[in-house]
Amino acid sequence: MTSKLVVLVVVLISLQLHWAVDALGSASTVAIAYGTSTVCGISADKQRQRIQCYRGDQVISILPQVSFEAISGGESFFCGLRTGGLSLHCWETDAGFSNYSFQPKRIYYSTNLPLTDLAVGDAQVCAREVSSGRARCWRGTDRVGALFPLPDATLDFQTITSGSGFSCGILKNRTVWCWGNNGIGSKIRSQFRNLTMASLVAGESHVCGLTASGGVLVCKGNNNAGQLEVPSNSAQEYSDLALGADFTCAISQKNGVVSCWGGGANELNIENKINVSASFELITAGSDMLCGLKTSNLTLMCWSKTNSNSPVVLPLGMIIPGPCVQDPCSLCGIYPNSAFLCDGSGNICKSCQRELPFAVPLPKSPASSSNPASNSPTKARNRLTMAFLIVGATGVLAGTCTIFFCLANCLAFRSSCNKADNQELDINPLTLMENSSARSFSLMELAAATNNFSSENKIGAGSFGVVYKGELSDGTEVAIKRGETKDDEKTEDQQEKQNAFMSELATVLRLNHKHLVGMVGYCQENDERLLVYEYMPNGSLHDHLHSKNHTKEDGLLLNTWKMRIKIALGAARGIEYLHNYAVPPIIHRDIKSSNILLDGNFTARVSDFGLSLMRQQETSMESAVGGTIGYIDPEYYVSKISTAKSDVYGLGIVLLELLTGKKAVFRDSGGGGPVTVAEFAVARIGGGELWNVVDKRVRAAEMEEVKAVEMVAYTAMHCVKLEGEERPNITDIVENLEKALALCNGELCDSL
Repeated sequence: MTSKLVVLVVVLISLQLHWAVDALGSASTVAIAYGTSTVCGISADKQRQRIQCYRGDQVISILPQVSFEAISGGESFFCGLRTGGLSLHCWETDAGFSNYSFQPKRIYYSTNLPLTDLAVGDAQVCAREVSSGRARCWRGTDRVGALFPLPDATLDFQTITSGSGFSCGILKNRTVWCWGNNGIGSKIRSQFRNLTMASLVAGESHVCGLTASGGVLVCKGNNNAGQLEVPSNSAQEYSDLALGADFTCAISQKNGVVSCWGGGANELNIENKINVSASFELITAGSDMLCGLKTSNLTLMCWSKTNSNSPVVLPLGMIIPGPCVQDPCSLCGIYPNSAFLCDGSGNICKSCQRELPFAVPLPKSPASSSNPASNSPTKARNRLTMAFLIVGATGVLAGTCTIFFCLANCLAFRSSCNKADNQELDINPLTLMENSSARSFSLMELAAATNNFSSENKIGAGSFGVVYKGELSDGTEVAIKRGETKDDEKTEDQQEKQNAFMSELATVLRLNHKHLVGMVGYCQENDERLLVYEYMPNGSLHDHLHSKNHTKEDGLLLNTWKMRIKIALGAARGIEYLHNYAVPPIIHRDIKSSNILLDGNFTARVSDFGLSLMRQQETSMESAVGGTIGYIDPEYYVSKISTAKSDVYGLGIVLLELLTGKKAVFRDSGGGGPVTVAEFAVARIGGGELWNVVDKRVRAAEMEEVKAVEMVAYTAMHCVKLEGEERPNITDIVENLEKALALCNGELCDSL
């Protein structure tokens, strides 16, 4: 079992003098801040894998509400490593507890040096750099005021764990190295000598782990309560470990049952309080308690000396059994129901130590069976396996039916697009049109609304046609997009416009979101095709950034970073809705600043869906390249295949426009040829010259705005990577922009 597959747990430490018992921590999805009896977990089945805590019969909200991959607890605080490992936050649990929330403090942030193996001791916080294997440590002093020492920067660790006053890790050659102030670490290191290890977990004054050869469980250190007395024949027997002040617990890799030894285990009466038929995915220990994540429903169950009613199931909902990762899982595959547990944001890699897969059921009604024999681990797993086979078969059948249904609708849809131009609009194949609130207008009504489509009413153009401002008979202002047809136009051109009309109509009628321009109605009469939209009084983002008619004096220029980031976030949320929440998901294919409109409150609305595709088409749809020069994804330009990352590229260009004030393509003042804003800005931003390229029309950034603008800039850089795989997904972009806007609002200024 490799170190990455071991779920390291919260453990306990105390020094041998008169000091109180201390709890320790290693990377997990569950943590205990032992000094305040606070238990925390990373939530499953949520849009974000956020942290929730339980203390004093209360569920506590943890900010920021973003995704975390690991947490670890100390004496009176705990820390969390953001998904991706580029940011590390800590929360004090003995102060700032108001309205049932803890205030975050960021202690590490990087754009390119991710961390892993978060390991919190009683006072120190340590983690390992992914690229170099170097161990890094932060925070305060020990009880005698000595700063926690840093390990040799040349040491290349494969995993680390922290105890009270010391930390240990496994080096690249699989030997154990420890450091600290109290001498315990050096004693443990000498006892391990040249023994090669695959995993390591620190306790109060002892450390346990599995050997690299044979997977035998060994423990070293203090044995004052028998915590080192490992049961015989332990080879390949145990997976996850939890070390308390004077006890050791382990999970059987064969059936998930927990067993414990040592004086503390007897005092807690753990063996008698744990149902021997219950199966657990991971366990974690505190100074006087043990918590386990149940296999059956991924809820937390805890046993405590101070609670005579233990075990208690904590009301934190389902907790993920491991981090949600984007990278493919090797060796042992994906944990069952990962997509559900991670809410589509990645997968959980399955531990190689388990002989049988542990299936996590989807939410359902409680089982009605009362047969005691049905509770055995083997039978439970057989039922779960059979359930998933049935669910899988049902899914295949449903998927097959869905495919035939979609094919039938697509054929009907295409047939409707190929009808003669003089036929009335046939929306029968699309039930959503029949049931929508969109109004069917006559050509006379729309001509009257636009003063017979006069040039004075023209406000723009889109992929389908010219856009006019209009006023309906009831006084409602609308934007009317008209597909103009010429008498000498070729038949294929007419057909293309008909297809664009039907595509945009079919797309927009089923969308409803505050950051998308809403449809009011449509008209098809003779050769005329018109779409009627909500009117956006503040025009397009492109006009505000680049039109000479918009100046500082008339107050239309977006002259604060807060306003620009707010618009960027609104546009990103609109795209996120298209990618993740529309049914089926949609690829816009023409994200650009002129397609981001601003309503009366300067709320961004994504518009113009004439080139949009259903997401299911992205891997097979090949066509002539659509889009706008300067915004077209280079990867799409070559492959002719649209993906969601094509929209991400377009949004990245929009972010660079907001940052620099430059058009997507412009002529450099140096007299050279046209250059793209990506060519102009990305290299300079990466070289530390961001503030040399920002739009000087925006007022000077304040302290926290500086951080916000830098965050937007680095997000934009990643959005315009040449390869789609290297770009972030839209949810990550929204998360970054939310944080940037919060900085501008001052919400995170004191805590991050």
